[in-house]
Amino acid sequence: MLIARISRHICLGPLPPPSPFSADSAHHSSLVMLGLLLGFAVLHSGGAALRPWGAERLGERAWRLLFAAISIPAAVVVIGYFLAHRYDGVRLWSLQEQPWIVPLVWTGTAISFFFLYPATYNLLEIPAVLRPQVRLYATGIIRISRHPQAVGQVLWCATHLLWIGSSFMLATCAGLIAHHLFAIWHGDRRLSQRFGPAFEVLRASTSVLPFQAVFAGRQQLVISEFLKPAQLGIAIAIGVFWWAHRFIGVGATVFRRSGLGHLLG
Repeated sequence: MLIARISRHICLGPLPPPSPFSADSAHHSSLVMLGLLLGFAVLHSGGAALRPWGAERLGERAWRLLFAAISIPAAVVVIGYFLAHRYDGVRLWSLQEQPWIVPLVWTGTAISFFFLYPATYNLLEIPAVLRPQVRLYATGIIRISRHPQAVGQVLWCATHLLWIGSSFMLATCAGLIAHHLFAIWHGDRRLSQRFGPAFEVLRASTSVLPFQAVFAGRQQLVISEFLKPAQLGIAIAIGVFWWAHRFIGVGATVFRRSGLGHLLG
């Protein structure tokens, strides 16, 4: 899931004016992007599946650091390629002059930030300063959806696909959403194997689709659970990445001129 968190951070908000579409790259860059996403999915989801095996042999901290050392560079490559080629392919539509599009993209993207996975609230576990643990979460955003990051990724894809309107972006969204659909099944399977009946209780009281369990009466929202310091941190991050958005063009140019950018084309 790491790629979902980083891509939302870098590509938040209204994008810069589109560069000219390249007919020559209409299919090539889309296929490369799908290949990169598949490679990342194998590394990231495969690493998640191997966590019990790796943690038993290396320890939780060492495995988390090894996992990050593999996942983060792979995610950077995927994101760099995306930024450099986001306007490739065929223009499917152009809505950037519509007065409603910028508020819609901004609002949808900002909301997607708050659908981060619950371990975000255990910030010191991410760099393994504290001992990482696998937990069952049944409060906060989990009351809305058992897989909040998948919901956030779909929302991010929908708003940014509307903004960019390229066939490359359509292929990228298809790859990202496919990965998260797999991650929903894979995540439930791993938690079921690890926690057994406790997870089945959680599964029965929650839903994948947002608010489905709430509307069905199986779940109730508790506002106090959403009033956490981490939420303020996410709100600050939205502002910071909005400010940093102006540098996306620079990042895209740097990637294009890098050896990896030339290799991937």
